[in-house]
Amino acid sequence: MILFSLFKPKIVAIVPAAGTGSRMISSLPKQYMKIQDRTILEHTLTKLLLHPYISQIIVSLHPKDNYFHKLSISSHLRIFSVVGGKKRINSVFSGLKIVKNIDWVIVHDAVRPCLSYKDLDALISMIKKNPVGAVLARPVCDTIKYSNIKKEKILYTIYRKNLWHALTPQLFRFKILKNCLKEIIKNRISITDEASALEYCGYHPLLVLGSSKNIKITWPEDLILAEFYLKNMYNVNE
Repeated sequence: MILFSLFKPKIVAIVPAAGTGSRMISSLPKQYMKIQDRTILEHTLTKLLLHPYISQIIVSLHPKDNYFHKLSISSHLRIFSVVGGKKRINSVFSGLKIVKNIDWVIVHDAVRPCLSYKDLDALISMIKKNPVGAVLARPVCDTIKYSNIKKEKILYTIYRKNLWHALTPQLFRFKILKNCLKEIIKNRISITDEASALEYCGYHPLLVLGSSKNIKITWPEDLILAEFYLKNMYNVNE
């Protein structure tokens, strides 16, 4: 068990930001679209910088990224960048390869700018309870339908009682995450989050209830909701 009063856990955050955001219908990668005069990525990084246990943040960029180093936050002493890969898993692994003397890794979506300090702190507190890690998540409230391949008709309804929406950040012990991602890459397994890599290798991260405000900006209309949440979060210093 880690006693925070006696020992400060060594945590690095990795932010995969190599995506192009095609669903936003914009020539500008969505992480560089602006809300309240700051890019989405700047909002996201600012939230991570607030926590004293995060010693550094590694941003994984697209090989042709021409935007990041124009941001003032890119020169922050705790922020570093690496070239990401074609898929999310490769971008995260690129960040892991430059990490040294770290116990824990947080992975957070570049386009989740509405993360609250309360949720981030609750996630990090799980270090005291589980040697593997934990993820922020929300119980599924909507009825879930499974469609055919053409996505034109319903095949059946999925029982939602034990279903959760996986959010980020996700927190894992460094060595476990790195080894699991190696296994996933070697076996060419398709995954959409880091917890899936641990599940594939037989690990069971904890679930931590996260706020519904922690949205992932995917569609154009998400920008309006994110702006509303951010305005209110900054007003109350959440």
